[in-house]
Order: sequence, then structure tokens, then C-alpha cells
Amino acid sequence: MTRLWNEPSAFADEMIDGFVAANGRYVRRVPGGVVRSTVVPDGQVAVVIGGGSGHYPAFGGLVGQGLAHGAAMGNLFASPSTQQVQSVANAAHRGGGVFFSYGNYAGDVLNFDAAQDRLRAEGIACATVTVTDDISSASIEERHKRRGIAGDLTVFRIAAAAAEAGYDLGEVERVARLANDRTRSFGVAFTGCTLPGAEQPLFSVPEGRMAVGLGIHGEPGIDETDVPTADELAELLTGRLLAELPDGIDSADGQKLVPILNGLGAVKYEELFVVYRRVAALLQEAGVEVLDPHVGEYCTSFDMAGTSLTLFWLDDELERLWDTPVDTPAYRRGSVVAAAQDERAASVEDTAAIPAASAESRALAPVAARAVAAASEIVDAHVDELGRLDQIAGDGDHGIGMQRGARAARAAAQRAAELGAGVGTVLAHAGDAWSDRAGGTSGALWGVILRSIGETIGDDDAPDAIGVAAGVAAAARGVTDYGKAEVGDKTMVDALVPFSTELTIAADSGASLAHAWAAAAEAATRAAAATAELLPRMGRARPHAEKSLGTPDPGAHSLALIATAIGELLAESTGAPDAADASATPESTERN
Repeated sequence: MTRLWNEPSAFADEMIDGFVAANGRYVRRVPGGVVRSTVVPDGQVAVVIGGGSGHYPAFGGLVGQGLAHGAAMGNLFASPSTQQVQSVANAAHRGGGVFFSYGNYAGDVLNFDAAQDRLRAEGIACATVTVTDDISSASIEERHKRRGIAGDLTVFRIAAAAAEAGYDLGEVERVARLANDRTRSFGVAFTGCTLPGAEQPLFSVPEGRMAVGLGIHGEPGIDETDVPTADELAELLTGRLLAELPDGIDSADGQKLVPILNGLGAVKYEELFVVYRRVAALLQEAGVEVLDPHVGEYCTSFDMAGTSLTLFWLDDELERLWDTPVDTPAYRRGSVVAAAQDERAASVEDTAAIPAASAESRALAPVAARAVAAASEIVDAHVDELGRLDQIAGDGDHGIGMQRGARAARAAAQRAAELGAGVGTVLAHAGDAWSDRAGGTSGALWGVILRSIGETIGDDDAPDAIGVAAGVAAAARGVTDYGKAEVGDKTMVDALVPFSTELTIAADSGASLAHAWAAAAEAATRAAAATAELLPRMGRARPHAEKSLGTPDPGAHSLALIATAIGELLAESTGAPDAADASATPESTERN
């Protein structure tokens, strides 16, 4: 269990502050994460890695000479937001372009890709290779769907070594893709991990049993077996990995590889050495030439008791790059000539401006802010329930992620309304705050929802039912375009699309906003409940699809809760439910 924390929602930020305070010779704090504190040559490709916190030494511990130039560090087990990734990349960029690499998780892909698009719009060249080393998470035919676990290290290190060697962005991408193609990992766990403030681990394993094929975010394994001896575990891990050789390698005999036996948090080094003793013998029996074996903690999962084995198959170029010296807070290889400290100060994020708005829109801005507050309140009331739903087949962080995002959105909306913003700007600021603070898939998508509604409504006119319905329709399109999910995939889309459809129908029929919203919220609630009978086709729950049968999707359920809560607010408001009603005044909206 995790024993030391102050406020659980502040854990990640406080952890990063302490990490930087302890490692100033390597890293400096920037908004969204850390970058090297040492001078980087102009024109060198910047390698930016990242993901959720809770995996130390990944990701901040791998920033330093010979390895990453920066790390975007999200909240616990949640991807960094688009804003965080963009901020770290801008701070790390030295004119040679930015190369991104991270584990292949939906939230990371959404946010890193969005940041990449923004950077390209600024004229900064970017490239990406997602890490897909975990053989348990998808079949060989669907390797592109596999997630990244401890094999992150091999891809990060090769990409960074190529950057140090003067490779251009295209060549860094090429060799990183080669490293990913030649990396395979497989893991097991004996207990789950417990997030700060949580009373129970994200998953449990019966006494005397072992989860096989686990994830590093507390996702349960794909199988379960009796706890083996150390030698039997070595044989399981090694046998599974030797059974799937990378393309172009017909036999392990005569090949060179780097083995990485990774502890996930609670399995101690002495135990790992006992296991590696047998791994080394099995690799020797297979005719493999082992180079630079790694035994230790390289990608953890808080206090999870588990281990994974990674095999990185070398060719001449990869072997040469692997020998590049590295000096970071948590990982060192060879001898590095220390670079000078970089005296540049971290960039400071600008406060978003408040554009001019009509009197009608400003008058209703407090109602929009109160709607965001209602979303935050309902999430607070159901945060534990949302976490339990997510824990069944995912990583259990949906509740705390939604809570962080909704609270930030509430503060941003209130602040914008107090500064005289119109309705559209209030919602846009709320969306940006939600996505930035929550991170992860749901954070990114709620950012899309609120910003889409806000941009469609705008600040010029008082929104009516038809205008709000148009905004929600834009939000639904934005979510499906951005997240790539469709109705039936068991995601929030399964509730959002019916909500939007019903809202549009009711608004077009002449219903007031309050009545149209109430009907739409009922449709969303029914649709969210119906997701219990669906199998997930996207996200972290996909490898454990059958475990989620009978349980509604947490993203769809939370959307329905929020829609219902806002509907109740509109029904209770006097004059505010239908914003087109000229009787709405600043005084009446303040009361609501």
C-alpha cells in the first residue's frame, strides 16, 4: 500500500517538486514536467517521453545526458494533457525538431498527437513512435494495438542515442521504430497496487495465485495461475518471449540481445537475481549472446508485487547506439562528460485573455459556471463509484481523474465569469482547465466537449435550446473524430451520441432548454446503463473485455450523471433554463 501522502489529488505535483529538488543537476521544472538542466547543442533532435506518474524511474528519472531531453509527467496513471506535452516539448526543442515516444495507451496517443499537431502548426517538425512491446496485450497480427511496458526503455534509449549521434529527425524515428520492432516484453503480478488515499488495491490476486500478462496501470492480468518457483517463473517468461521472435530473425541461436528483468515495485532485487539466474541459463541454452543484462526497477507500478522480462534483439546499428553513455537521475551507463548547466529560466504560461462579449452572454455566464460546478459536485459525490467501475477491467483511476478535471474546470469557469466573460469563453476556459488538470483520455475528451460547446455558442448571443443542441452536436463530432470511438465500442460515446440526438430532436420541436435537456439526459442514462451488455473495443479495458460484461462503461456513466445534474440545475433555475427568455437578468442568473 502507499503510506505517505498529503492530499491524494496533489500527490503527483508534490512528487515532481520533490524529484526536481533532489535532482537539480539533471533536470529543471517546466510546466507539465521536466527537461534537462544541462546545455543541449543547438540543432539536436529533442527526445520527449512521458506518461502518467507512478512508474518511476519512468518517466522523469530517464531525463538527462544520453537519454531523454524532457518528460511530460501526467497525474497518477493518467496521461499528461495536451498542454503539458506541448509545454515540455517547447522547452526541450533546440531547433532540430521533437521526437515523441511513449507507451501505446489511448490517453497518451490522444494528448501527444494533439500536442504534435499544435507544434507542427507552430512550424516545429515532429515525429512519434509509440512503444508496443507487451505481447500479452494483443496478438501478433494486431501488434499495433499492444501497450508499452518496460520495453519503453529500449526505444527511449535508442532514440536518444541517435539524437546524440547527430541523426536528423527522420533517422531518429527510423531507428526508434526498429528498436520497438525488436523489443518484446511479458509480465506477471502477485498483488495489485494501491493509489495514494485508496483503501483497496486496483486489483487483487487470490493467495497463492499469480496474474499473468498484467498491465503497468493496475490493469489485471489476462490469465491466472498458481505461484511458481523462481525457476518456473523464469521459464514461463523466457519461453513466452522466445516463442515470438521479431521479423527477420528465424532463430535465436547466434543472435545478440539485451535482457531486462524489471521489478514492478514490491519484488525486491534479491528475488529478481534468483529469477535472472535461470533466465540467463535459458538464454544461453537457446544460443543467444547476452549483452549488458539489466536487473532492477525500470518501469514500476507503485507498490505492485510483480515482474516483467524484456528481450531487446540487437543488430549492428542498435548495438552501437546502445553503447552510448547515459547519465540521468535513475539510470546510468558508461562515462558521460558533464555538460554545463543551462541557465535559461522555465517558460511561464500566459493567462488566457477574456474577449469582449455581449451583455446577454455576460449575464448568463454565471449560469454556465454553475453548470460546470454542478458537474464537479456530482463527480465528487460519485468519485468512489466511478473508480470501482473502472477498476473492473481498467486501471481504476476514472473517478479521481474526473474529480481533478471537474474541480479545475469549476475554478476556471468561475474565474472567467467573474472577469466578465461570455458563456462561450466560460465553457472554453473550463474545457482547457479540465483537460490540462485531468489528463488521460477522459480529460482530453471532456476538454473537447466543453470547448466545442463554448465555441459553437460563442459570446455574442444568449444561447437557446437550438444553439446549445448545436454545440453538443459539435462536441459529439469532436469526440468521435478525436477519440476515434464509435457507438458500440463501450465508451462515453455510447451516452454522448444519444444525448446529442435527443437534445437536437427536442430543441427542434420547440422545447425549452430545460425540457430538451431533461429528455436528453434520460436518453443518456438509458444508453449508459445499456453499455453493461457491451464488450469494450478500445482503451485499456479491451484486453479484459469479458470482465466488463454486466458493468456499465465508467465514461458513459459519468457523462450521464453530469447530464442529469445539469438538467436538475436548469429545471430549478428561474428564468435561466431557456436562455433566449428576455426576462433573464444578471440578478436572476446570479441567484441561480
